[in-house]
Amino acid sequence: MLRKVFLRLSTSQTAERFITRFPPSRRMTRRFVAGDTMSEALEVVRTLNRQGLWAAIDFLGESVFERETAQAHMNEYLRLLEAIAREGLQADISLKPTALGLDIDFEFCYENLHTIAARAHQYGIRVEIDMESHPYVDPTLALYRRLREAGFDVLVALQAYLYRTEQDIRDLMPLAPRIRLVKGAYDEPPSVAFPAKADVDANFVRLMRLMFSPEAREQGVYPAIASHDEKMIAATLDEVRAQGIPADAFEFQMIYGIRTKRQLELAEQGYRMRVYVPYGTHWYPYFMRRLAERPANVIFLLKNIVRG
Repeated sequence: MLRKVFLRLSTSQTAERFITRFPPSRRMTRRFVAGDTMSEALEVVRTLNRQGLWAAIDFLGESVFERETAQAHMNEYLRLLEAIAREGLQADISLKPTALGLDIDFEFCYENLHTIAARAHQYGIRVEIDMESHPYVDPTLALYRRLREAGFDVLVALQAYLYRTEQDIRDLMPLAPRIRLVKGAYDEPPSVAFPAKADVDANFVRLMRLMFSPEAREQGVYPAIASHDEKMIAATLDEVRAQGIPADAFEFQMIYGIRTKRQLELAEQGYRMRVYVPYGTHWYPYFMRRLAERPANVIFLLKNIVRG
């Protein structure tokens, strides 16, 4: 119930106006958001790299309906790519199609994505495409297919709570896809998504095993296992050890500010560990989804409120 409340609040403009002006909320975001500016995000990434952790940098934003805003978002990513390359950081970029104009026009969004992917290709940097709520799955996968077929190194996120995801993985296999497997962080109806956490967890493990299957490996699938759930991490480690899969054939991903100690442990054990590092002033929807995911985050917020 609490999860649904926060997911619904994530789309409420009234709640956004209140919470973004609430000082404890601003302080709390620093647990999950690197800062308002690119320079703050880059400083976080430098620290992560020194610790043996990789990064995926996300300039926060979504649901853009003005072309100028979408193009400004694209230009920020071009500057970010230049900064990553200039400093030689071990970092990808991660983006949401709706921030680049998917709600405006598909081709307009693709042109923006293509511009970013082409620049990233010049620098040898991977582009990661986030998955949003279920109505965006088909257009997002269409964008991904076109970029992959154009020869760009791009990754796409797929969500274990959707019934369709197993078939999506199988359909993408001929593209030798890079896939970030996540549980899912949107308020989806039971007509398209598993409503029970136990079913989502079970499907996550099934999909993880599919991505590590001989069939998937033969076709060049590269799994990015994105979970903070120790059961999901342990199941992944059991699978790769049982099959003798090398540590450089996949990666783990976690969010900045969550389970930092575990991130370092996995890196020290020789696994690729990538940390999702968001920055920017449009943090509200992202922040609310993080609260929805983990009750401990809500407790942390309430403690900040009590402290005033």
